[in-house]
Amino acid sequence: ATLAMIEAGGAKKGDVLGVARLAAIQGAKKSSDLIPLCHPLPLTRVAVDFAIDRARAEVAIEVTAETVGRTGVEMEALTAASVGLLTIYDMCKAVDRGMSIVEVCLLEKRGGKSGHWVAGGPKEDSNPE
Repeated sequence: ATLAMIEAGGAKKGDVLGVARLAAIQGAKKSSDLIPLCHPLPLTRVAVDFAIDRARAEVAIEVTAETVGRTGVEMEALTAASVGLLTIYDMCKAVDRGMSIVEVCLLEKRGGKSGHWVAGGPKEDSNPE
């Protein structure tokens, strides 16, 4: 019922995924205000996509963040995903308090000191000499 409401745009508070998309973008921009020692970065792009899996009754979010700087923007992407999911929870909690937010994780990172990393790829030495 909750997923159908999200898809139909029938939540009392409005378009759940539309509001969650805006919240995710705002979350990316506010990462340095929320996370101690996270430096403010000039983001050049924040793309937010949702995938609905009816069989599993899930909404997945995927965020892509980019900057022209020489650092990674993984904290901005992770913050965006978290804020987007929290927004979905907030907008739907009156209908379903049993929702869960699970598996917020980094899928891929390019740039910065660590270079290119892909989840599930070869294990890297976490303590290089």
